[in-house]
Amino acid sequence: MLNPGTTRSIADVVANDLCVGCGLCEAVTHGRVTMTMTDAGSLRPSPLTAMTAAEDRVLAAACPGVVAPVRVDPGGVELAESVDPVWGASRSMVMAWAGEPEVRFKAATGGVLTALGRHLLSAGDVAFVLHVGPDPDAPTRSRFVLSESPDEVLANTGSRYGPTAPLAGLGQALDRGEPFAVIAKPCDLGAVHAHAAVDSRVEELCRYRLAMVCGGQSRLTKTLGVIDGFGLTETEVTLMRYRGHGNPGLTRVESRSGAAHELTYLDMWADESGWDLETRCKLCPDALGECADIAAADAWPGGAPTGEDDGFNAIVVRTGAGERLVGDAAAAGRLVLGERVTADQLNDFQPHQVRKKVALAARYQGMADAGVPPIHAPDLRRHLDELGATLDPEARDAQRTGTARRFQAIQEAGHR
Repeated sequence: MLNPGTTRSIADVVANDLCVGCGLCEAVTHGRVTMTMTDAGSLRPSPLTAMTAAEDRVLAAACPGVVAPVRVDPGGVELAESVDPVWGASRSMVMAWAGEPEVRFKAATGGVLTALGRHLLSAGDVAFVLHVGPDPDAPTRSRFVLSESPDEVLANTGSRYGPTAPLAGLGQALDRGEPFAVIAKPCDLGAVHAHAAVDSRVEELCRYRLAMVCGGQSRLTKTLGVIDGFGLTETEVTLMRYRGHGNPGLTRVESRSGAAHELTYLDMWADESGWDLETRCKLCPDALGECADIAAADAWPGGAPTGEDDGFNAIVVRTGAGERLVGDAAAAGRLVLGERVTADQLNDFQPHQVRKKVALAARYQGMADAGVPPIHAPDLRRHLDELGATLDPEARDAQRTGTARRFQAIQEAGHR
C-alpha cells in the first residue's frame, strides 16, 4: 500500500468528501463549529473558519477521514499472525440476544447493544450512555443523547440509517466528569480512541465502547427518497423507524395525517447501489469495530434476511472489559449467549464487509493516484495488503481507476 501522506486540515477532509460527520469538530470547538446538514444530505462541520489552528491539528489527528486506529486491548490481545485479516483481534465470537423479550423485539437485530447499555446503567457501572436517537422535532433525523436510565436507552433504540453525529456530545459527556459508555459506529469509536492522546479524560471516563458492525452511513437523501415515495414531505413525518419491532423489522413511516407506510428490509436495502453511502464509508478500513470493547453484527446466513425471526446478533468481544461486561450482563439476565461462531461464519453473515476489505488496497492506490491521502491505518495495513493481493488483476485495476475517477470528479466539482 502506498504511503498515505498527511492531510493538512479538516478543510481538506471536507473538500475531499472524506468527512463522515462524526461530530468531534463540534465537541473540540465547544460548539463554535456545528454539524450542519448540507444540500447533499450530509452532516458537515460549519463554519470551518471558526476553528483555531490548534483545534484543527487536534482534530486532524483523530478525524475518521484521516486516520483509523486500532485499540490494542490493555489486557494483552495484540495484533498477531493468528488475528483474522478481516475481523481482527478478538477474545471470543458468539451469538447473543437481549434477555428481555421487549428489548429483543423493539431493538435492532437481537437488541444486544441496547441490552448492554441498559445493564451498565442498572448495575451502576456508568452514569449515562452517549448514543443517538431520533430527533423529536425532526423524526427523519438523528441527534446525540445522554441516556441516564435503562428506559431512556430503550426509548432511543433502533438503527438510524442516516447522518449521525454522536461525538458532538463527547464534550458534554467528558465535562460531566462521570463514567460513561458510548454506543456508536466504528469510525466514531476510532475518533474517540485517537482523541484520548490529547484528552486524558477519555481513558479515565469512557469506560465502555460498543459498536454496531457498520454497512456504511447513508446520506439523508436516502431517507428523503423513501418518504417521497410515500408522497410525504419531511415536515409531515411523525415517526421514522428503520429497524426493530421484529428482526429485521419493517421500515415504518407515520405522518401527521395518521397514515402509516411500511417497507420490508429487502425492499429498503436489497440494492446496494441505492444505499447512497458517504464517500468515506466506501473506503473504511474498520467497519467492524476494532476500537470497540464489543462489536455487534447482523447474523443472516448469506448476508440477507429471508424473513422475520426472533432476533440474533453475532458479537465480537475484543477486550477484557468487553468480556467482563458480557459475562455480567448474561449473569443478570440482560443478555443471552448462544453458540460460538467462527470468522468464516461471520464472513458469510457479512459478505459485503469482506468484499470491501479485499478492495481497499486498490481503492487506496486510486486515492493516491488522484492526489488524495488515503486513510492512515498502519495497524491494519498488513491485513489490507494481504486481502488486496487476493483480488485478480482486472478487478484490482477497476477498483483503482474507479476510485481515482471518483476523487477527480470531487475535486473538479469543488473547483467550479
